[in-house]
Amino acid sequence: MTPDAARRSAPPAAHLASEALPLTSSGAALGEALLARAGRPLDPQDRRSQHSVATLQGCVPRIDVNIPAPDGRCPATLHLPDGEGPWPAVLLFPDAGGARETFREMADRVAAMGYATLLPDVYYRAGDWAPFDTATAVGDPEERARLGELMGGLTRERIVADSGAFLEFLLSRPEVTGAAVGTTGYCRGGRMSLIAAAAHPDRIAAAASFHGGRLAVADHPESLHRAADRIRATVYVAGAVEDGSFTAEQGELLRKARSDVGVQHTVEFYPARHGFAVPDNPTYDPDAAARHWAALKELYRAHFQG
Repeated sequence: MTPDAARRSAPPAAHLASEALPLTSSGAALGEALLARAGRPLDPQDRRSQHSVATLQGCVPRIDVNIPAPDGRCPATLHLPDGEGPWPAVLLFPDAGGARETFREMADRVAAMGYATLLPDVYYRAGDWAPFDTATAVGDPEERARLGELMGGLTRERIVADSGAFLEFLLSRPEVTGAAVGTTGYCRGGRMSLIAAAAHPDRIAAAASFHGGRLAVADHPESLHRAADRIRATVYVAGAVEDGSFTAEQGELLRKARSDVGVQHTVEFYPARHGFAVPDNPTYDPDAAARHWAALKELYRAHFQG
């Protein structure tokens, strides 16, 4: 196993309850059969990392892949629905803690809805970075500094370039059907989801952001409300009532900007705290998370299964 594959396969922090159990005995055979049905032999780089997991949603095949990206190769996992493809696709942007087992399980759940789901390592430029313990990272000065350095490297220009590479890769896969995908993102990833929708309007049909921060800042030249006229996707934004990084005033700024240009959108606030949708966050809220899953399912159903 390569270092990248080993890192992406690392177990979650000890305080987390995992819903996914690796099935190593038949995963490769299952993946080979799935790709054969899609009309494509396994890429040699994919073959060694093909596996499947059992989740509460059923059996979800995962493929570890490497995406040609602007500044190197970006490790990612492609999560496939069980059964015959091809399928519509979703690009999932993780929160500030980056791609980890919690988000792989979330990508499994999106895949179980019927979507080929790509979860990229958005910090690929940092190489083989060590995962964070989300329960303690913010309170630990060294870890907080390390997290800040990783986040600081994701400029808007890099997000635009990287998301273009992710979309190119995803839409080229034989497991994927259609010319446009859905996106979703959490925390920092929510902002990335909306940046991508504005930068690649022909390739993103539905975009979601959950507890994304600083989405609309009136006096900031890169505020997302200024890009409303470039978005063609239907947009769903869910903030948290207890979240100073995305306030009701920001939400209203987004609503007005999108209404003015005719973008189909929803902006609402859940009675929860920042981080409500991600199971390994200390602020995880099961009720708000369930509401988020229902909203995401309906957003994608309307565009890809309606």
